[in-house]
Amino acid sequence: MSRRSLLRALGGGAAVSTLAGCGVPAAYIEPGERAAGDRSRQDKKLAFANWPLYIDTDDEDKTKRPSLDAFEKRTGIDVRYTEEINDNDEFFGKISPSLMNHQETGRDLIVISDWMCARFVRLGWVQEMDRAAQPNVTKYLDPLLRSPHFDPGRKFTVPWQSGITGIAYNKRKVGREIKQVSDLWADDLKGRVTLLSGLDEAFALLLQGDGVDIRKWKADDFHRMCDKVEKMVDSHHIRRFTGNDYIKDLSSGDVLACQAYSGDVIQLQADDPDIEFVVPEEGAELWAESLMIPNLARHKRNAERLIDHYYQPEVAAELAAWVNYVCPVPAARDVLASAKDKELAALAEDPLIFPDDAMRERLVIARDITSKERTEFAKRWNALAGL
Repeated sequence: MSRRSLLRALGGGAAVSTLAGCGVPAAYIEPGERAAGDRSRQDKKLAFANWPLYIDTDDEDKTKRPSLDAFEKRTGIDVRYTEEINDNDEFFGKISPSLMNHQETGRDLIVISDWMCARFVRLGWVQEMDRAAQPNVTKYLDPLLRSPHFDPGRKFTVPWQSGITGIAYNKRKVGREIKQVSDLWADDLKGRVTLLSGLDEAFALLLQGDGVDIRKWKADDFHRMCDKVEKMVDSHHIRRFTGNDYIKDLSSGDVLACQAYSGDVIQLQADDPDIEFVVPEEGAELWAESLMIPNLARHKRNAERLIDHYYQPEVAAELAAWVNYVCPVPAARDVLASAKDKELAALAEDPLIFPDDAMRERLVIARDITSKERTEFAKRWNALAGL
């Protein structure tokens, strides 16, 4: 089971829209009010909140996390690692009361999807990192991920893992290659196509299919795309909108082609080599789930050290080999390529973990949905998706 298989379908987050979408003035925290006294030197601790199944574990003892254990041994820092994040909106609701009221969250490091990171950054709820203390991040972070629209220069966020939203299909059953987003609308696929239900997960790839530069898309582009999707819904061409249950549909053959995440398809291919993942000719969205240090975190320096630990190519390779998402440290590829284990070495050649040059040219980070846009766009999309 992949980590994303645990996620619920996202519907825009009504509670989040009320706060972040409407931009409640009292929620914003000024830069000078975000830091607390850092206890890192005298208090060798760190609280790290992450998603389930998103870190390497020992094959014999699942309570052991080799890459994290190595950090603790090297630094003497005790990491309290919790798998408490199951949904971006849910986690936002969990810690937002503390952040908006300028209180500690009890966490020094969190991982959430970049579209949600954008909300935290806009609200001033996370601290700027000291890159002088993170030489590995500075040196090894993938250039494609260095400057998203919401955080130019990655001052507040650092990718934990990355991925691609593209198209998955059963090549044998479809009987031809799918190369473009428009191929999803072929007559012989009617009723056998699914799209992702979450607005933030689905919209960018569909815009790219309309020839839109997703780095600077506009409201008219969004509504034009929705008009097309609406026609496909009304004609029953689109079977349904899904969370990660597209995996089951594609495996069973109920669905022949769908929007999909690269990390899921790697695991599907292990059971069915006829499953293909496509970065369409028009391009695909490159996304990340990123590390952030919340306001008033008491162990900021320790958190920065942990982030930099995972940007050592050897450590990044260890993590990538376990989670199978796009590695944000391209230099980890050479580490895996030199592995004596054939299966590990083969991962270095997998373009869904280390995209090749041709694929990288078609990968783009989308401009995020702003707080002013979200209420209107979520309402339109959710009506289409039946949420």
